Amino acid sequence: MLILRCPAQLQLLEETLRKSLPTTLPVLGTVMTVARGNPASHEVLVDSWPHFGIVLTRLRPKDHRDPRDYYTNQLSVFYRDKEALQALLEGTEAVTRERAFQILGMQDGLDEAVQEVATARRLKVE
Repeated sequence: MLILRCPAQLQLLEETLRKSLPTTLPVLGTVMTVARGNPASHEVLVDSWPHFGIVLTRLRPKDHRDPRDYYTNQLSVFYRDKEALQALLEGTEAVTRERAFQILGMQDGLDEAVQEVATARRLKVE
């Protein structure tokens, strides 16, 4: 996953996400916050740039103080295809088994994808 820090990249991503409202709403707010100074210490990750399949927003890992606190370890996601989401959940450094987390998204299929990966890994999902 690539971390977007460049203001031009964040602006282009913001414009792209606005075209897909309301499904992009969970990540759009964070993208806008990061592009405007990032007072909340978030980061924006994409699988590739500029043709991304998934956008993930989260607090910077150094600001995660409690690996059991799934409120602090909140992730927001927007994906263009289910395969990108599966790849994210199955094996990237962006989502690890060492931390409890909650994932927010407004797209159909998100819950099913999370359940499939959790079942395959024998993990508990609430």
